[in-house]
Amino acid sequence: MTAIAVLGSTNMDLVAYVARAPGRGETVTGREFLTVPGGKGANQALAAARAGGQVVMIGAVGTDEYGSRLRTNLEHAGVDTDLLHTVAGPSGTAHIVVDDEGSNAIVVVPGANGTVTTIGPGEHAAIAAAGLLLLQLELPLTAVTEAARAARSLGVRTILTPSPVRPLPAELLDAVDLLVPNEHEAAELSGHADPHAAAQILLRLVPEVVITLGPKGCLYAARGAEAVLFPAPEAVAVDTTGAGDTFVGTLAVALGEGRAVPEALAGRRRRRRSASRNRGRRRRCRTAARSMPYEYARAGTGRAPGGPAGPGPRHTLRRAARGDRAR
Repeated sequence: MTAIAVLGSTNMDLVAYVARAPGRGETVTGREFLTVPGGKGANQALAAARAGGQVVMIGAVGTDEYGSRLRTNLEHAGVDTDLLHTVAGPSGTAHIVVDDEGSNAIVVVPGANGTVTTIGPGEHAAIAAAGLLLLQLELPLTAVTEAARAARSLGVRTILTPSPVRPLPAELLDAVDLLVPNEHEAAELSGHADPHAAAQILLRLVPEVVITLGPKGCLYAARGAEAVLFPAPEAVAVDTTGAGDTFVGTLAVALGEGRAVPEALAGRRRRRRSASRNRGRRRRCRTAARSMPYEYARAGTGRAPGGPAGPGPRHTLRRAARGDRAR
């Protein structure tokens, strides 16, 4: 089983569904409002756990009602939350507007996430016990950089999602093995709107790049190799929130199974399509987290991790970090 550590945000998503997003100074009427667990870190942890990974979540939630809901949501999926600390004050929130085309606009208020400025011995141990470390940019950059450098010193492969996009220090990029921006983030980081040109610029900074292109698929590029475009399967996108995080979480599990990036990308396109499409089934699946596919569904075992048929892989990674025997 792939062991994955995720250092990242845990937010409560406050989602408004509208026919079209409002412009500056404009008010529009929405048709539906949901509060659903999210955060880029938590979404990636959930996706990896549901794809069969053994996942530990590193981060923080607040002492409000959202904090307990966020923790419970992760634990239900089998994610180890021993290093998801509870701090005084509000949990992080993301304020999301989703239009009828499935596009979204997001404002993130860090809350408890903003208190994660460094990592301690427990976090170091969890990273050392993992095969991969997943990072995003919704936590303070000091902690993200420290974790990446720790992973590099330990020989742990690091995947960075540069979102929300910002200038990245060399000390962080030097410790990143795979960078996974979307096309807008890639353009801002590289100064080139064309994904192929952007990928070549980014390869000066990191060894491998995957640029997600929405309905056009994704572009993979590596130093010394020709870039490869992986087309996306046809799908009706109702809400793209969490689709990119599902991409990264399931990709990480495939890489942890020993697949090369091109092989992993060829094998996991269906899951990302499912993540976007499932949210359209409003009666059956009303949250980004629930739209993420379980490995059991693909394998045909008929049960979900942490579900009634038996517990998921909770706490085994933390036991390994502590030197305990996993049960």
